[in-house]
Amino acid sequence: MKIELKEITIGELTDGYEDNEESGVVGFGGQLDIRPPYQREFIYKDKQRDAVIETVFKSFPLNVMYWAVRDEGGFEVIDGQQRTISICQYVAGDFAFKSRYFYNLQPDEKELVRSYKLMVYLCSGTDSEKLDWFQTINIAGAQLTNQELRNAVYSGPWVTDAKRYFSKNGCPAYGIGSKYVPGELNRQAYLETAIRWINNGDIEGYMALHQHDPNANELWLYFQAVIAWVQATYPTYRSEMKSVSWGELYNEFKAKPLDSKWLDAEVTRLMADEDVERKKGIYSYLLDGKEKHLSIRAFSPAMRREAYERQKGICLECGPGTKYELEAMEADHVTPWHEGGKTTAANCQMLCLEHNRRKGGK
Repeated sequence: MKIELKEITIGELTDGYEDNEESGVVGFGGQLDIRPPYQREFIYKDKQRDAVIETVFKSFPLNVMYWAVRDEGGFEVIDGQQRTISICQYVAGDFAFKSRYFYNLQPDEKELVRSYKLMVYLCSGTDSEKLDWFQTINIAGAQLTNQELRNAVYSGPWVTDAKRYFSKNGCPAYGIGSKYVPGELNRQAYLETAIRWINNGDIEGYMALHQHDPNANELWLYFQAVIAWVQATYPTYRSEMKSVSWGELYNEFKAKPLDSKWLDAEVTRLMADEDVERKKGIYSYLLDGKEKHLSIRAFSPAMRREAYERQKGICLECGPGTKYELEAMEADHVTPWHEGGKTTAANCQMLCLEHNRRKGGK
């Protein structure tokens, strides 16, 4: 990897700046690709963007930037995209800083901005070396997500097309899935979720296999199928549905006949059950029957002590002559929760660790 330090001005950087959205962002007289295929979308908040411009006005130094030298000529940004776009957008008049647009500035103020010097490292090497640099260095204060790094490693036509469905503002995935998928769209949360679902958690394996595919149609069709299945299976929407691993449930239960009317009624019943502390787990529980999804309310220390004293420290399964210390016993439902038993003092019994963990429904 060859690295050369270069000094350029903001005037040079912003010369020929164009933001063509899907077609890319360029600057530096058309020689600089500011947003290569593996780069993230612009994510700076107003406060971060303004901090960049304030740094320029105060003539304080900005962090060094990294550009890759392309074999065919020109450059692409490895690190510094967010700062670069902030500067270019300000000079282009896209936003105001302290209520003044660039075109509102006095001539000497404009010259102060244009003549501001940026330090850039020009990096020459193989694609793998450039991507290694990209994974190693990060934009100050905005750590890359794992999916943004994966997009870099597996850049190609598949990633470009997948981002069209899953990563852009107003993208199709957000339109149909925003009520069911958590996370930030422009931090690649939707794309990461869809890949995790379709390949049972192996995100990198799927991206490696499809890196050079011409499009991401398979993933998009799968995502649509998952959302349609969710809406048909649980027709009444509740906010708890946003953080359920729907793809995993779809993969396991899509071929099974399900009674959506019964499921809907059971969701209503369980939502009202005060013993169910993890409400979002209801959706998984109703399909696989595993109580672990629900985090059934535990007996309070007072209930445990009351039952222990009532039993005089004897495990009801072990029988007389098997007295235990309180810490060596666990509280258990006399009538199991799934049979209608409640987490109340009257329904509490103390068992030794061995017998309690043998019981079913745990």
